[in-house]
Amino acid sequence: MTIIQNSVVINKPIAEVYNFLSDLNNHEQLMPENIYNWSSTADEARFTIQNMAKLALKINQRVENKEIICVPSEEAPFEVKLAWKVDEVSANETNATFVIEAQLNMMMKMMASGPLKNLVDHQVNKLKEVLG
Repeated sequence: MTIIQNSVVINKPIAEVYNFLSDLNNHEQLMPENIYNWSSTADEARFTIQNMAKLALKINQRVENKEIICVPSEEAPFEVKLAWKVDEVSANETNATFVIEAQLNMMMKMMASGPLKNLVDHQVNKLKEVLG
């Protein structure tokens, strides 16, 4: 299992960060430029990663003010789980961690781990930018 993660502290209360992340409609704002054909509801998102794959994700677990877990809603090129975890630092500060767990063979790991790391880093930085 390949695990890629990054964290950021957001200057907002935990409920505000959690509520933003728990609605997949908001995640388009966090995506890099190589994502297109985005469509979403609160619980599902579909998009294309340029030169890679089409993905359809759904939220399969929400733990209020703790965690949101997304898994593929259709067949994906590899087994993957995406999770946002939020922890209260103080009344107005929240630590948000984005974790991608992927079942990658050696060949896929060589090809996908760089882009997945870039995606994780991009999303945590965009979250801080969007929520301040």
